[in-house]
Amino acid sequence: MQNKTFSFINIFGLSVGLATCFIIMLYVFDETSYDKHQKDLEQIYRVSIKSETGQDLGQWAGTPAPLAQTIKSDFGEVEQTTRILNFQAFEKMFLRNEETNQVFLETNGYYADASFFEIFTYEFKYGNKASALEGPNTMVISEDIANKLFGNQNPIDRLIIVEGPNGKLEYTVKGVFKNLGHKSHLKANYLLSMNNNGIGQWVSSLTSWAYNNIFHAYIKLNKEADVSSFEEKLPAFLDQHGGKDLKEMNLSKSLFLQPLKDIYLTSDIGYEVSANGSIIYIYIFSSIALFLLLIACINFMNLSTARSEKRAREVGVRKVMGAQKIALVWQFLGESLMMALIAFLFSLIIAGLFLPLINSIVQKELSLFQKPILVFWMLGLTIITGFIAGLYPSVFLSSFKAVVTLKGKLLNSLSAVAIRKGLVIFQFAISISLILVAMVIWQQLHYIKNKDLGFDKEQKVVIPFQNTSSAQNYTALKNVLLQNPGIISASAGTSYPGIQLIEDMLFYPADKPTDEFVDIHLVNAANDYIETLGYEMLNGRIFSQNDSTDLNSIILNETAIKQLGYDKNEAIGKSIYFDMGEKTFLTIIGVVRDFNYKSLHENITPYGILKLDNRLPRYFITNIQKDNVKGTLSDIQEAWNKINPDIPFTYSFLDQDFQKNYEREERTSSIIVAFTIVAIFIACLGLFGLASFTAEQRKKEVGVRKVLGASVTSVTALLSKDFLKLVVLAILISGPIAWFLGNRWLEDFAYHIDMSWWTFLLAGVVAILIALITISFQSIKAALSNPVNSLRNE
Repeated sequence: MQNKTFSFINIFGLSVGLATCFIIMLYVFDETSYDKHQKDLEQIYRVSIKSETGQDLGQWAGTPAPLAQTIKSDFGEVEQTTRILNFQAFEKMFLRNEETNQVFLETNGYYADASFFEIFTYEFKYGNKASALEGPNTMVISEDIANKLFGNQNPIDRLIIVEGPNGKLEYTVKGVFKNLGHKSHLKANYLLSMNNNGIGQWVSSLTSWAYNNIFHAYIKLNKEADVSSFEEKLPAFLDQHGGKDLKEMNLSKSLFLQPLKDIYLTSDIGYEVSANGSIIYIYIFSSIALFLLLIACINFMNLSTARSEKRAREVGVRKVMGAQKIALVWQFLGESLMMALIAFLFSLIIAGLFLPLINSIVQKELSLFQKPILVFWMLGLTIITGFIAGLYPSVFLSSFKAVVTLKGKLLNSLSAVAIRKGLVIFQFAISISLILVAMVIWQQLHYIKNKDLGFDKEQKVVIPFQNTSSAQNYTALKNVLLQNPGIISASAGTSYPGIQLIEDMLFYPADKPTDEFVDIHLVNAANDYIETLGYEMLNGRIFSQNDSTDLNSIILNETAIKQLGYDKNEAIGKSIYFDMGEKTFLTIIGVVRDFNYKSLHENITPYGILKLDNRLPRYFITNIQKDNVKGTLSDIQEAWNKINPDIPFTYSFLDQDFQKNYEREERTSSIIVAFTIVAIFIACLGLFGLASFTAEQRKKEVGVRKVLGASVTSVTALLSKDFLKLVVLAILISGPIAWFLGNRWLEDFAYHIDMSWWTFLLAGVVAILIALITISFQSIKAALSNPVNSLRNE
């Protein structure tokens, strides 16, 4: 209470640092908790594929249909296997209670083998999980879905109509699993038996090891299995069963295992079950938490040693009275620990206040006491922090000699001053590095939002066809909407830019051997698809409305034309071939300019457009006028409801869908900006405290200078320049660090900005201005003080 400024800066600064550390630890604990509830976690792996031929040398999470069962038959160390199936067509489906006709659009549904619950851990509320998916057309639903469709009743053996793009099917509920809040990379809301009268028959017909790598295969090894030895057997296994199919397609692939415990944080390969987290971001945020805590500790150490002159006589008196050095050390450590514990209490309040904001940024539901053990961990960390922060000041203060301190001859130790300056430099180097990294991330996100993607993503409304009947009504819906003046054009297709496109085919030109194939991703589209999305035709034509020959035609992008070995100006009329049991050809009728149909994380790859023909579209796309968007959307909904009265109207904007590819980066940007502000705030608190003590120590010098005619400006500059020198040195140190970190982050993008010198200059100017504002208050206050008061003897 006698040193209010010192106490406030230390307690408040430390509490903010602890609160930030607490919030980040909650986030890290949440991210690292995925799949940890699974029984026998250490024995479960996902089998994935690596392509080793062609232009696409990536890794893929999907495997061919026969793999899972065959791997179980061939290896005694494999205790059980299971498959799940989920792709775009099944990402959303309608679940309808046949009795009440209640219908809900549900996500995160998967087709699964009957052995699913022998590998994955779920606690059932109703039903027998051992046999829940054995029968044909059976399903297991979550407790939430059961409550929505059946209330509090037991839904076992009740019927649910599942309706998706492939039509309607009746499923019998055989199990309900509890919603226990467990986190998994596999976010299942309902599971459909792979053994059914629809998709099941198609799955049974898939015998090729080269095509349809769309099944996520999981295996459970027995406890005695040697994982390394088992993985060494996989090449021979793949060659034995799939070698012939792969050789016919001139493909070379290998299998590898991914531990279930590591998938969420470390796997970032093609065709993931859902969006995963990133271990890199865990390291980043953990480092930020550590550095923020360090900055708060540095404040404590700096201010404690800066106050040494004020406490020197106290130390001298205590030593004269017989106090030993160790007793003084424990006295000052006790003070440090007491202040740290007070800061801990305040940190819980601050964390509780800001958690809702953090939850909105990271899109989680973190709560202060969701893991009570974490509070005790934080308490332990607080004690350690208080001990570390107070260790140097306590040793420094207790080392004063009683005779010197009582005579009032104590001068600032040169080593103590050097350490204080070094710690200030360290604080601001961290803060400026965070400023620079935040600026780089912001620039990249701005670049992403404004880059020309090669097509027009603005004012495009995308309406998914959720079932067969709505897709069949596509033409009727289009005809009605084109009469609306707010609709410029409308089309449909099986996909659109910005979402995962998993359909592909291996093509080769007529004059090249079949092993020189090009993997081309494909979309089936209506004839006005190119016009609606604003693709630029470089050569040739679009599909004709009534030309039946277009069924054997294809429109390619520049990258596909180039990899096929053609010139875009001479490719029209050329044939390309694919082999699906028999050699088939398609004729190139058009070339479109390259565009980013995937996120900017990836390079543009070969892309082809086929005519929609009799295949049902999955998405309806309209190009609307900028004026009266709300009214036009209302008109679209009205038309939809008339044509599809039983199907809820849902829509999205294409630009927003594309932007979802960068949600992780946007969240990271928001988090880093928030914690950068916290870091600067804590550093400035410490700088403010040091400036106030410096002004106090030099008050007689200031008084003499003012008596001799020094101006307020010159005195302010005198007191400020020493601190600004430290900030400038911190800028020079932080530059290379931020350059390295920024470039490492940008490496994740195929298309990115180049880091500019002006970014570093701007960050440096911002840091200097922040420091100047922080210290100028005390400097100006000292410069304006009456010299009579400072020169008067005590």
